Amino acid sequence: MLSALPNIRSTTPGAFAFAVGAQPSPGYRLRRVRGRGGFAEVWEAEAPHGPPVALKFMPTSNTTTTARELRSVKSFQGLDHPYIVKTHDVWSVPGYLVVNMELAEATLLDLMQLYRDDLGQDLDPATLCLYLWQVADALDFLNARQHVRDGRRVGFQHGDVKPKNILLFGEVAKLTDHGLATPTHGPSTPCSRQGTREYAAPEVFLGTISDWSDQFSLAVTYYALRTGGFPFPPPAKDPTRSSLRPVVDLSGVTEPERGPLLRALAPVPQDRFPSCREFMSAVLKALKLRVEPPTADGGKMRVVRESALNTGSAVRKLPTHAVSVSSAVRRPTA
Repeated sequence: MLSALPNIRSTTPGAFAFAVGAQPSPGYRLRRVRGRGGFAEVWEAEAPHGPPVALKFMPTSNTTTTARELRSVKSFQGLDHPYIVKTHDVWSVPGYLVVNMELAEATLLDLMQLYRDDLGQDLDPATLCLYLWQVADALDFLNARQHVRDGRRVGFQHGDVKPKNILLFGEVAKLTDHGLATPTHGPSTPCSRQGTREYAAPEVFLGTISDWSDQFSLAVTYYALRTGGFPFPPPAKDPTRSSLRPVVDLSGVTEPERGPLLRALAPVPQDRFPSCREFMSAVLKALKLRVEPPTADGGKMRVVRESALNTGSAVRKLPTHAVSVSSAVRRPTA
């Protein structure tokens, strides 16, 4: 909960003062805190035109972090993908860099906690597969060496795939928080950043990031959201280059799911699936589910059971009579 997280405040004299109603830019009024992380704080804010937005404040007292984040934001600002959170603008106020983004209803972590706390059950597999299929599509788009940076074609490894960085917009999931994204020129790239240790691939602890590192994190994310736990004990707080992940324990999921997860969590990157979507396709097949794309007449993407394909009946995604995505952000935060 927010009350358990530290305030992210700039040490710059005369820094912008956070308060409900404060204006970090003309026409933008802060409403409430929506989230805090290790390096930033996100507020919901009224906008001068259009719907409310999310404003991410990063203290500029840490010049290294600020420069990295700004470079990452600029790299991603020009990317257009339906499952990547859109960045509208970037500006500065005294003590902070401000990133203006589209406002989500909740995170996938919020939804999992809502299922567990309000329904006493795990997140529905069909709902989870729908959202993570979209995330997989976004990751494959990022990972492909089709983006131009400094005159070179590169791919991007997101570097911090986890439930908290997957935002929900109704039945659409979008990937956010690209501050640790690393441009890649080949299958393996030196990288000192580790992201979130519990979700990081083993090669990251060895000082490199591979073309399959995000896939490993996506597999951990899937397991965590399905079971509420991790497929192995957390790594050491200060891992060394010789640190190894313990043997994977997938006892929390069904037998058919274990095959795809074992491959995506392989300690050797090249032994994983060629792409994130291929990993999710294998999971869907194991669960006897299938993704149907949006229809030309405006129908939404949906997940259906293989046995229901002939009749066209859809798998129930959200038990809206009991819980909804938007209710996740209406819960008390103190």
